[in-house]
This record gives sequence, C-alpha cells and structure tokens, in this order.
Amino acid sequence: MGATAFFYLLLSLWVHDATGAALGFTRSDFPQEFVFGAGTSAYQYEGAVAEDGRSPSSWDTFTHAGKIPDKSTGDVTADGYHKYMEDVNLMSETGLEAYRFSISWSRLIPNGRGAVNPKGLEYYNNLIHELVNHGIQVHITLHHLDLPRILEDEYGGWLSPRIIEDFTAYADVCFREFGDRVATWTTVNQPNIGIVASYDIAIFPPARCSDPFGATKCTAGDSSVEPYIAAHNTLMAHASVVSLYRRKYQAMQKGVIGISIYSFWSYPWTNSTVDLDATRRCKDFYFGWILDPLVFGDYPQVMKKNVGSRLPPFTEVQSELIKGSLDFIGINHYYSLYVNGRPFKTGVRDYFADISVSTRGSRTGPPAGQGAPANVSSDPKGLQLQLEYLKETYGNLPVYVQENGMGSADDGLDDTERVSYLSSYMESTLNAIRNGANVRGYLVWAFMDVFELLSGYQSRYGLYRVDFADGSRPRQARLSARWYSGFLKHNRTTALLETNARVTTTVSS
Repeated sequence: MGATAFFYLLLSLWVHDATGAALGFTRSDFPQEFVFGAGTSAYQYEGAVAEDGRSPSSWDTFTHAGKIPDKSTGDVTADGYHKYMEDVNLMSETGLEAYRFSISWSRLIPNGRGAVNPKGLEYYNNLIHELVNHGIQVHITLHHLDLPRILEDEYGGWLSPRIIEDFTAYADVCFREFGDRVATWTTVNQPNIGIVASYDIAIFPPARCSDPFGATKCTAGDSSVEPYIAAHNTLMAHASVVSLYRRKYQAMQKGVIGISIYSFWSYPWTNSTVDLDATRRCKDFYFGWILDPLVFGDYPQVMKKNVGSRLPPFTEVQSELIKGSLDFIGINHYYSLYVNGRPFKTGVRDYFADISVSTRGSRTGPPAGQGAPANVSSDPKGLQLQLEYLKETYGNLPVYVQENGMGSADDGLDDTERVSYLSSYMESTLNAIRNGANVRGYLVWAFMDVFELLSGYQSRYGLYRVDFADGSRPRQARLSARWYSGFLKHNRTTALLETNARVTTTVSS
C-alpha cells in the first residue's frame, strides 16, 4: 500500500532516508524457489474509474470528497488500465520474477454480487495472459481496501456478516476465471491496520469513528467497538474463501492462499518490566489479532481480557473453520518503532488504549544504554527480527514479504537512497532465511509511482517514475529500477550504481 503517510498518522514515527553502500550478496544466495518481484494495487494503479462498466468503490467516494491532503484522486493515476501491456514489457525487461496486483471488485462485479462485467473480466485475463507469456509469476490480492460502494451503502460493508457470502462469491469468480494461472492468492490486504484506519480514526473509507478518537470530526461510528466487529467479519470471510479454494480449486490449480498483515518490529522503549510487557501486548494486538485466530483458532488472551465483551467471540464451529486457514503469511513491512507502557497522547485516536501502551518514533533512539537501534524508520534488522518472530510464534509458516519500499517527495531519477534502503532490507531477509525462517519471496512496493492512499501524489515509491502531469503518463526508469534489474539478471547487488548508469531517458510513453 505504500504506507509512509499512513504510519506518520497512526504512530507518529519520524522518517528519514536510508543511506549506505550496496551490500555483498547475490541472487543465488537465496533459495532457488524464492521469488523477487514488485507490486501495485487496483485503485492505486489502474485509473479508468468510470470506464467499461466499473462501479464506484469506497475510495472513489472518499477521494472525491477531498479527503486526501493534495485533494487528488485515483481517477487516472498511472493509467494501468490502458498501459498494462507496456508495463508488463517493462517488468520483463527489469527481470521481475513475480508481480503482485489486486482485482478491483467494482470492476469485475459492479453490483458487488451477481453478474460479472465482461470488460472487467477481459482486462484481468489479458493482464494475466501478458504476465504468463513473459514468464512472470502471478500474485493476486482479492481485496486491497477498495470495497464496492454499493455494498457499503446497502449493509455497511465489513460491519455486516453479509459480507462473508458476497466476498466468497466474488472470490469464486476469481478462482474460476483466473486461478489456473495464479501462483499465490492473498485474500485481504493488511486488515490489522486498514480496519483501524477505516473504523477507528477515520483516515480511510468509510471513515467511521467516534469522538474524540477520529483524525477529523466524526459523523458516524463507534471507535471502541466497530474495529473489532469489522476484523471479526474479515476473518470469517477469509476463512470462508480459503475453505472454498481448498475444497474446489487448489488440488487442480496448485496455488497457495493466505492473508497479509501490516508489519513493523517493535522495541521496548526501555528494559523496564512495564515497557517489555507493553511491547508484547503490542505484538498481540497488531499481529495476534489477525494471525492467532488463523493459526490457533482464537484471539490472543490479552485481547480477550482487555477488550472484553466488545471483542466478538468465535463459536466452536467458527473456530474450527478459521483455524489453519492459511498457507502463508504475507507481510507489508517498512519501519520499526519503540513501545512504552505509559500514556502518550498523539492528537488522534489512541488505538493503544486497549493495549495500555504507547509508541514513539525517534531519530536518536531510546535512552542511552538500552541497546536498541539508533533509528527506527530505517531499520533493516527489524525485518529480520520480525521474520524470526513469525517463525517462532506461528510454526514457521511460509512468509512472503509482499511490500517493502521507501517513499520520497523527490520526484527525480537518481534515487541512490532507495537503492541502499532496498538492498539493506533484502539482506535482512536473507539473514532471516539463514536463521531458519521460511521466507518465500520479496516484492518491492511499488513497481512504479502510483496514487498513495493518504498522500496522493506527494510521495513516490516507484522503481519507475510516472509523470502525472503528462496525459500520456510516460514511465522512466529510476536508478533503483536499473539496480534491481542488474541484481536479478546479473546476480550482483552493485549493478549500475556508477554515474554513467543513471538513466534520464524516457523508456515508455
């Protein structure tokens, strides 16, 4: 999702760029079956929001109400709906082994249920066809935060258990039509953070919250209850979809299915008992909230204790359905943070009220002598620790690093700092693998500049620059694209860092 601005608002982290030299590892140091790739998502990349039968999603309504700081929308964004063939060619030239993208539910089934839109079906079939023909592995996310607006209006979307049936029927269409060519399916993108943004602090659609917890004035919602209801329905919808896939498609199609979470490593602010306990609670509330039910069949005990009756219980039948309902864990990982157990008001919803912790970002680190890294915003070691935590806590399930990247307000092509950031996080992934973590892939966010969900076009993550001021949306390779290509094709990480390799020419128009 490219969540720099997102994490600014949620956790008040300080952000600065990574620096340093390229690191000494090669493609062949990773397991043979490991895949490297990059990603985008439907609303952020496709554009064409009112073309060929697509209905509005929740994000269309949200952005047209002027909710993004630069008042931008995803109406056109990178225009991937029209330029996907050129983009797949760029992926192939770059050497991508995998491409992760999402299906727009509003484009495929405009009414949320029922009739399939033939133009939407054609678009996704054509995109998948191009990827397969270029030897690029297909990774699809079914829901990347863009619910059909019609379902939001009809019954409240994820707040209603009715979403389970509709989401399962939508997934059935996707499995039936595309599944013979899809390697991995992710049901829902990072619900552990998306739900907080949507139903707690109201910075994502449908922007529900209750005073005083919203980032802006709340008009509808209940921040103390609705996030837990939405997460519960999300988990049940996920379990229903996984059950369908395993029962009807998996044996024939040979794909795998999982879910993604927003991931960050958390360090205790000090070595005091209160901060160590708070750090554990933070992991339980953010990761255990989603992963414990999927692996063990129930929410973490600390959540049940702290949230009480506001946390919906699983019935015995539901617990059996949900337990074990994932083949892999996807993580979207960008930063680390410090956690303490003392009250810390941020000016927006203190989501940690139920955890009794607070978080602090810092340029200089915690008090001297605590042994935590000096900078939380560029902390590749944190990714290694997160991967090893997942290994130890959840039985070493396969893990995909589905998003990792660095945003910048700099629109230029010479993104040396992004190269350093990516290479350092790739090495931390390799270190986790060497320590026994079952990591299966690493995908950069984002393949090209797209509409970022809270910063619009003010922050750029792309390996390829997109000129949003030009109606034809030309793409240009940044240094990071050239470096990544060199790593993938030539088995070296120092590829194309020399001055004469810094590309300034247009590669697609």
